[in-house]
Amino acid sequence: MGREVPQQQQQQVALAVEQLLAVNPYNPDMLSDLENYVNEQVSSQTYNLDANLCLLRIYQFEPDRMSTQIVARILVKALMAMPSPDFGLCLFLIPERVQMEEQFKTLTVLSHYLETGRFSQFWDEASKNRHIVEAVPGFEQAIQAYAIHVLSLTYQRVPRSVLAEAINIEGLSLDKFLEHHVANNGWILEKGHGRGQLIVLPRNEFNHPELKKSTDDGIPLEHVARIFPILG
Repeated sequence: MGREVPQQQQQQVALAVEQLLAVNPYNPDMLSDLENYVNEQVSSQTYNLDANLCLLRIYQFEPDRMSTQIVARILVKALMAMPSPDFGLCLFLIPERVQMEEQFKTLTVLSHYLETGRFSQFWDEASKNRHIVEAVPGFEQAIQAYAIHVLSLTYQRVPRSVLAEAINIEGLSLDKFLEHHVANNGWILEKGHGRGQLIVLPRNEFNHPELKKSTDDGIPLEHVARIFPILG
């Protein structure tokens, strides 16, 4: 029963914000409510892009009331939503003078590393700025999930060393991580030891192109040929 009350409170907060947004999404009187909702998203590990974008728009009209701490948390949550383009959407609404602050330059660099699949550099930069990213629970796990998503687009079998670098886990912790995914997500460990071990990832249309839908599902060429005279 103890866990039900916070969950009910979270739902009530989310519903109240949605009702406010529906009535007048650009009402500056909502600013404090939306800021509190960002903190609620952080503590409850939930996410509402629309509410966060609305707050950033209000900040554009009320620059003196902008909380850079709240903006940073919005951007970290947006990074955690990758591969969705949320980070760029949020950054577009943040004034350039604010983007030039050190913490925002750091977050932009982190975003670039993720977008380009440079995970080793990402984790190195994140470790130097723990005060920014660790303020938002679940950050590491969300980025690890994104890294696995990227690897699954490329690899049928991924070397253990490549996976370890991408998700920033080594040794016994990596063994436990692999055991979990073997048991729950269909991963297969091929025989081998150490860093040379291969992990077989689940099949998808990217790492197994033959799974893509046949082009026969599209419009037959002869049908297109018949349309051209009609259009002319």
